[in-house]
Amino acid sequence: MKKTSTLKAKEVYDMLHHIPEGRVTTYEDLAAALGFPRASRAIGRILHNNPNPIVVPCHRVVMSDGTIGGYAFGQARKKQILTQEGVRFFGNSMANFSRLRLTVAELR
Repeated sequence: MKKTSTLKAKEVYDMLHHIPEGRVTTYEDLAAALGFPRASRAIGRILHNNPNPIVVPCHRVVMSDGTIGGYAFGQARKKQILTQEGVRFFGNSMANFSRLRLTVAELR
């Protein structure tokens, strides 16, 4: 059955509050958890327009390969915030990404 509604920014921002400090999810997982499995790019556009990026923790959304991805204030700032939350990196890739990642099932 096809989803007839459209992806709403408020739904995306609300879902971000379910990602605890020190954990991450991917654009793809977030899209799938919201019922739009092919909308990872739309998720990225919505997060880019986040009006309150620290309170609404869009920095906790990363690429599906465990690399940092984009951020309105730059990748270095995103990495700094995640590091302060306890995430460790090797370059721009997260150490223990599979353990830090919240899956679709955990987001629902």
